[in-house]
Amino acid sequence: MRQHQETLEIKTNGPGLVEFTEAVVRVVEEAGVLTGLVHVFCRHTSASLLIQENADPDVQLDLAAFFRRLVPDGDPLFLHQSEGPDDMAAHVKSALTQTTLAIPVADGRMALGTWQGIYLFEHRRRPHTRQVVIHVLGA
Repeated sequence: MRQHQETLEIKTNGPGLVEFTEAVVRVVEEAGVLTGLVHVFCRHTSASLLIQENADPDVQLDLAAFFRRLVPDGDPLFLHQSEGPDDMAAHVKSALTQTTLAIPVADGRMALGTWQGIYLFEHRRRPHTRQVVIHVLGA
């Protein structure tokens, strides 16, 4: 059994999706695992992770627009506003998506579908540098 772990830093420009599939591909290749699992973990409560279509960029724009409508910034329902009107909305968006992904590794490669990519979903208005931990386990 082999294990390999690496922390990636992903820069965002405000709300939206940032694809980082190729960075995870590199980590899996470095791990030298033929069969196993790659675990991806976002170390933040106001950003999340998605596996989503990477062929048409309109998909990412539409997802961001949907979440803006679903959980608007500054909603008077929210008490927590200590970091600004987008703070609690970002936490809710993160809770509705996920902060961890598990992807099988087969024949030394992630078993993603043809049009699937791995994305960090930034929920805050201002740019951030997010940390994502990649852990590969297998043989």
